Amino acid sequence: MVYSRLLEMADIGLFRQPHTSPCGFVGYTFRRVYFVTGGTRYGHMRGFRGIESHGSLPENGNHPFSELPSALVDEMLQHTEVLSERFHSAFEDMKAQREKWRRELDEQGLLKRVAALTPPSELPTTCGVDGSFAAERLLSSDLVVAAAVAVEGLTPPSEQRYWPEPRHKVWINSEPHDEAINTVLRAITIGMELELASEAPHTVVFLDGSLTTPIICFNQAMNHVQTGSDLKTAEEMISKMPSFLRAYRKVVSSSRSDKAWVAIPKYTTRREIGSMLNLQHQIDDRGLLSFLLEPDEYTSPQSLQTPQTPWHLNTAGLGKEAEDEAEQIITSLSHVQVVYYRPYSWLPALRAEISSHVANNQMLLSTVLRAIQHQCGTPAVLEPYPLYMADRMVKHLPQAIPTFRQVITQQVAERYISDIQEVFIGLHGYRTESGV
Repeated sequence: MVYSRLLEMADIGLFRQPHTSPCGFVGYTFRRVYFVTGGTRYGHMRGFRGIESHGSLPENGNHPFSELPSALVDEMLQHTEVLSERFHSAFEDMKAQREKWRRELDEQGLLKRVAALTPPSELPTTCGVDGSFAAERLLSSDLVVAAAVAVEGLTPPSEQRYWPEPRHKVWINSEPHDEAINTVLRAITIGMELELASEAPHTVVFLDGSLTTPIICFNQAMNHVQTGSDLKTAEEMISKMPSFLRAYRKVVSSSRSDKAWVAIPKYTTRREIGSMLNLQHQIDDRGLLSFLLEPDEYTSPQSLQTPQTPWHLNTAGLGKEAEDEAEQIITSLSHVQVVYYRPYSWLPALRAEISSHVANNQMLLSTVLRAIQHQCGTPAVLEPYPLYMADRMVKHLPQAIPTFRQVITQQVAERYISDIQEVFIGLHGYRTESGV
């Protein structure tokens, strides 16, 4: 039975109940509770409290199984033994090869220690930029929004705070139903992120994602617009694209000697280092180097993995200046360097994408790595603090859209002369309100 399996899991490890501290950090509370089934005393986690002996699941939604059929959960659990064996075998293989791979990296001059770099005279000021977009699907139209947020990093009391409050850019409008709306919204979101990053006065500016993501998203959106689009969001993107490209070129070239833009993707499939160890198809670099790097170690800068097809950005209709910006961006992308850095034992390796100018300047590289180290001072956060805060803020955007929609509905209803039911139906989501 599914429930006996769930109880067996309690003997292996504790399920974690998340909580948020007053300072905003997420922690976990562990608690074991007991109930009686068939005369046997079982231990199980708070997350499953309320599971009854006859096999029903509580309907309070407090745990991930509340809406799933018990037979489905039981079948999924039956597959966990095979999957756990597969993961265990992979970990054992990694452990057996670790010293060999570290030796190969060391022989190629790839393993470095931050302690060997000249430290900056003072801790660098930092900020993190992230964005999000959402389309609230209504029966008659879509309510769309895109936003980007910049948050200042942890600052010593002796240092100047440039942006005590978060900075933001936002676009909100209504659109007819269009299957490509997310493509255009994503491009606007990334463009606003780049604008905020280019305007930031801080020494080190962190961006969420890869430096190659903007050119991919811009090109996809421009290709859609070229096919003919009446979206107001597309018009906004076209009008802002010259500014987006200027900001992108500034960020990706990062040619200043007193400042650095650093892209830190959380999820990546790149294998620049793995290819040197002939592991192209086994594990990505971040997973690999999280096992290989010791705390305070980093890899010497390596060229970004070459794409299967050359970089391209559709700038038709944007003018000569946009074409020139696109050419400079593509040139700069070919010189982007990648560094993996593991600041502490409790953190996985972080992938940092930087310009060749930053990579070749030892003092600037030291400044970037010290900034990452300083902003990763707690085990509760697996990325630099300002990126974590910016991510938390913008990821609440989709959850807030229904509330904005309700405000709009109320304002329309107050002025609508005919049957008010038409307003509520027209501005109602196409799903049942409790749907996901």
